Amino acid sequence: MSSILGMPRPDQASYMLRAAAGDAGRAYKQELLDLLDIQAGQTVLDVGCGPGTDLPALAERVGASGTVIGVDREPDMLARARERTNGLDQVEIREGDVHALPVEPGTVDRAKIDRVLMHVAEPAEALAQLHRATRPGARVGLAEPDWDTLSVDAEDLETSRAFTRYTTAEVVRHATIGRSLARLAEQAGFRVEAVLATTPVFRDFQEADHTLGLGCNMQKAINEGRIDRDRGHRWFAGLSQGPFYASFTLVSVICSR
Repeated sequence: MSSILGMPRPDQASYMLRAAAGDAGRAYKQELLDLLDIQAGQTVLDVGCGPGTDLPALAERVGASGTVIGVDREPDMLARARERTNGLDQVEIREGDVHALPVEPGTVDRAKIDRVLMHVAEPAEALAQLHRATRPGARVGLAEPDWDTLSVDAEDLETSRAFTRYTTAEVVRHATIGRSLARLAEQAGFRVEAVLATTPVFRDFQEADHTLGLGCNMQKAINEGRIDRDRGHRWFAGLSQGPFYASFTLVSVICSR
């Protein structure tokens, strides 16, 4: 929840699990996994696995004869992922950074990076590492948002636009990487097979506030003098009253090695 409401944000692991469980999260994740065409016995890599949101689904697809490797650098995420996959013998949780993946070269059949590249220092280096880890014929799925497309309906349209500009400029490190995914994948040596754009739509204010950080990011913008305090508070208060709408574009890229 937002600091404007005087309530703390949830921990990052809980946030990621809740975001994935929403309608928008379930829809694009299912599509991404289907397009990866994971087969029994394969080795699948989940880069930036977080609290292990997708690891059980990946484990189910590779079966007892396959291997799923979840990589993350955050100790709390790793602990949650191990807890979530307890009893799944085909799942390995490894501590590591996307810029130096703890995986032997040419050993991965399928891989995914889901909403991670927008945060890393060097997305191109992360994709180069992924290319190194995958074997010829491997299939890779990438999914990232384009925060320039964030739209929040409000009577005060200019403040909505200012909020999107602030999100793009200050909140997310690589806020427009979704539109660049195909180009970056090709530059890393992958062959792009498909590029898909989906539009998660939020009609519930509380879900949108949680997932999009409406309150907490507006408070940051106010604190930094980017948006007038009274105007920002009126904008946020107005969102919780009456019908609500927000959306953004999420880009998924399927490529092969």
